[in-house]
Amino acid sequence: MTSPAVCHFGILTASDRADKGVYEDLSGPEIEKFLQEVLITPWKIFRKLVPDVKEDIEESIIDLIDNNMCSVVITTGGTGPAARDVTPEATISICERILPGFGEEMRRISLEYVPTAVLSRQMAGIRGKCLVINLPGSPRSIREILEKIFSSIPYCIDLIGGPYIDTNPEIIKSFRPKK
Repeated sequence: MTSPAVCHFGILTASDRADKGVYEDLSGPEIEKFLQEVLITPWKIFRKLVPDVKEDIEESIIDLIDNNMCSVVITTGGTGPAARDVTPEATISICERILPGFGEEMRRISLEYVPTAVLSRQMAGIRGKCLVINLPGSPRSIREILEKIFSSIPYCIDLIGGPYIDTNPEIIKSFRPKK
């Protein structure tokens, strides 16, 4: 284990209606609440709320990584099949590598709860030393998914050269292969 450094997490909500104030963003706060519950190493959060516009999403993810030095960016919203759902396209355009296993697993998890999970285009990729994960916009789905995939995130960050992240093992045990 390396000495603890503060891990920066970016949370990006993509929603036309939340951006316009039609309704309150509940998804971004749900991600932050989850992180507060599970993380035991030092961390800091950076939040953004943008409309469902590909260029705005791209610029915001890049800003979170390049200027706020985020090691993990978790997006919420814009992963469905509607014309305005462009978060995966924005993520693909700014990432150097795609990690298809995350998307496959997130859809599998969601299929345990709703048959419409097959419509989701959740995905993940890497930009530099940052993992970018696209989650759906439903706070309930966010919780269901993060509870099952988060154990793999600390090791992913290790592999791409980010800071050491650990979780409360009574809630979620971070998985790292035995050396």
